[in-house]
Amino acid sequence: MQISKLSILVLSIILLVACSSEDDANNSNASPAEQTSEPTIDNPNKDIDYSNSDLEKIYFAGGCFWGVEAYFERIYGVAETSSGYANGDGTNPTYESVISGEDGFAETVEVIYDPDRVSLNELLAYFFEVIDPTLKNQQGNDIGVQYRTGVYYTEDEQQAVIAEAFRQEQANYDEEIVTENVPLENYYLAEEEHQDYLAKNPDGYCHIDLGVLDDIEIESDVYEPSK
Repeated sequence: MQISKLSILVLSIILLVACSSEDDANNSNASPAEQTSEPTIDNPNKDIDYSNSDLEKIYFAGGCFWGVEAYFERIYGVAETSSGYANGDGTNPTYESVISGEDGFAETVEVIYDPDRVSLNELLAYFFEVIDPTLKNQQGNDIGVQYRTGVYYTEDEQQAVIAEAFRQEQANYDEEIVTENVPLENYYLAEEEHQDYLAKNPDGYCHIDLGVLDDIEIESDVYEPSK
């Protein structure tokens, strides 16, 4: 049986799925490679008491926040993560308003970490392992301003570390890196259904292959400052 060109076009459009609602995700048309079951990778932080640690915060936008949150919470030294909306216009955005793109919010993950266990330098290296920083307003099949990539900092001293990481990472690409390196202007916690989404929805959509955590080896001096 031959497939018409129109059918192929329609199928291609369908495959451009978004990081959508729970019901949409569980019935999405994403390919099998873009579906995930609850990762078997152990969370190395689950038995660590961070109550006496001097914790710091950094914010990563890397496409659909479901996968980004699941990824970072499995990195040793990350005490807590949450999914939310950052650096947009207005207050108290909802998921529906964010995915419209009208207010310019980015799906973002707050990463609270112990710098004695994992450095900002190392977290940036982990971040670049799972994004394409040359894509504007897109990661995986997700397209729109809400899926742009960015690193949003809250302390001025973080900016220099981020800038050096960006500078050195640029050497790996012919195209210009378009990932944002800007201060955090605002951050609003996403609805409860989006927190730990992949744990709640084992067959949920994820554009990140969490299995890369089995193979990544990050050195603390991965972005060595220039002499």
